[in-house]
Amino acid sequence: MPLPRKRTQTRTALGFIGPFVLAYAVLFLYPTAKMVELSFTNAPLVGGGHWVGWANYIRLARDALFLQSVGHTIYFVVLTVIPTTLLGLVIALAVSRLSGKLQSLVLAAFFLPYILPVSVVFRIWEWMLDPQFGIAQWPVRLLTGHTVAMWSDPLWAMPSVAFITIWWTNGFNVLLFIAGLRNISQDVRDAAALDGAGAMAQFRFITWPLIWPVTALVLTIQLILQLKIFDQIYLMTQGGPFNSTYVVVQYIYKQAFQGNRGGYGATVAVALFVAIAALSTLQFQALRARSA
Repeated sequence: MPLPRKRTQTRTALGFIGPFVLAYAVLFLYPTAKMVELSFTNAPLVGGGHWVGWANYIRLARDALFLQSVGHTIYFVVLTVIPTTLLGLVIALAVSRLSGKLQSLVLAAFFLPYILPVSVVFRIWEWMLDPQFGIAQWPVRLLTGHTVAMWSDPLWAMPSVAFITIWWTNGFNVLLFIAGLRNISQDVRDAAALDGAGAMAQFRFITWPLIWPVTALVLTIQLILQLKIFDQIYLMTQGGPFNSTYVVVQYIYKQAFQGNRGGYGATVAVALFVAIAALSTLQFQALRARSA
């Protein structure tokens, strides 16, 4: 390739990727570097502070409330990540059997909650779970024999927030699975049917292996999102009752914004960032290795 032409192509490529690289550096790399730097200081939320080295991280490892918030976050991840992935796949399989306007209508119904802001979701479920007249209290009454103030009960608070989160966000998972199912050739299914494969055999030997990459993607996205849980907790339970729903991002909010401890809040944020990056990478690589 002639050198002038190669230089022209290089300049063209830089012209396309340059704005993204600049925006990425300004909006992500620089703030991340400043956050890491801040985590080694005792600075308030606004203003400078003194360098304290690893003192914040040593304190973090001994902080009982932080360790408690980590446990609650893991509990929330267990309650949501796998259940919402499996539910999304089941719904997608059912919706894929429909056709025409009916399929579009059902798919829109499942996706509708996902476009609602969290404040609207909070108001909807605040009314539905009201102990006096909430229409969602009748199944609770069947299980317990009485109504339950879901967000004020340590036993029910986190599971109820997890249930609402699944209801709210599962439409996005359904769309991803629908896209994956539509990429499976109908010719393969028809050939399997001609060979005598039933619905379960087709799912086990055709659908599941071919949909696994999408499943791995959904699991990874859900892990990242649920490790950062905050909005629903803040609006529905405020971390209570008795800190039973206190999560890591809420702890960051308390330290940095309510306690004016920017340095220590940045330390917690760095720890969460490293944990999310490590766990999501390990999970995605493990899931990819399974499909290889």
